[in-house]
Amino acid sequence: MLWKLLVGALTGWVAGKIMHSRSGILWNILLGLVGGALGHWLAGLVGLSAVGLASFVISVAGACLLVWLMRQISGK
Repeated sequence: MLWKLLVGALTGWVAGKIMHSRSGILWNILLGLVGGALGHWLAGLVGLSAVGLASFVISVAGACLLVWLMRQISGK
């Protein structure tokens, strides 16, 4: 469980840097966990699955997508 939180935080942090987001650590953890799940779900829809570094890349892509969606919804 702790490992998933740490990976989620790292995923959220990387996505935040890519998307130029200014979020706190708790938001980064949530963003990384939810965005990672979103990324893997979307990847599964097109027949992709990954482990290791490729899985991390999919998680970051999902978190970036989530940041973009949140910006579209909030209008910022």
